[in-house]
Amino acid sequence: MMKKIPPFNNRSLLQQALTHRSYVNENPDAGADNERLEFLGDALLNFLSGEYLYKRYQHMSEGKMTSIRSSLVDEKQLAEFATHLRIGERMLRDEMRLGRGAILEGGRQNPSLLSSTFEAIVGAYYLDSDSNIEAVHKFAEELFDSVIDDLIVTDGVVFTQSNIDYKSLFQQMALANIFRNPHRENPEYTTKRTGGTDDAPRFTATVYVNKRPYGQGRGRSKKEAEKAAAEDAITRWNRENKLIEPF
Repeated sequence: MMKKIPPFNNRSLLQQALTHRSYVNENPDAGADNERLEFLGDALLNFLSGEYLYKRYQHMSEGKMTSIRSSLVDEKQLAEFATHLRIGERMLRDEMRLGRGAILEGGRQNPSLLSSTFEAIVGAYYLDSDSNIEAVHKFAEELFDSVIDDLIVTDGVVFTQSNIDYKSLFQQMALANIFRNPHRENPEYTTKRTGGTDDAPRFTATVYVNKRPYGQGRGRSKKEAEKAAAEDAITRWNRENKLIEPF
């Protein structure tokens, strides 16, 4: 992921994007705040994230694209983009113009403020590029690419890799008939010891839906191997974004 804001030809546009309304309220001669740019950036990000998903996932349903798009451009994710672009550092160096009240209220660490500032920068960069959306497209695509693989969407729910219970998630997918499971049967696991020592055994698990194998995993315990098998099946499904065939 890029680590800084792209270069601007018109520095005044960048300055406006970094000017919070609280600063203008306290400094009436400071010029315009960033709210109009924020509005423009929000519209651009919604369009670009939708286009990104439409082109990247040719087999993804409208409902699932809507769910993952919401995750790509929600306040938390945009604040993370802002952090990666070091917008918070600009705040600490007073390049981000905040009013004294906003600073005292912790504005420099406020996810909402970081998110809205990021949107304003996107809007400003679009105008700075002579309203050429291709420039913004490249900028946004690199950011989306950096997080898209950490999102799994199933049945309208977005999961991040950091908090997934893979066995529970795979069960939800199986019961949703994603894996040719018309009778809504629970997944079944076959697990056996395949190596290691008595003190450090190794296990291999295969997960089945309707007696068809969909994933395989290894681990130091039966539980770990079964979790890895469920993760393998989900990863294969997420890569294809369509009904996967058993291996």
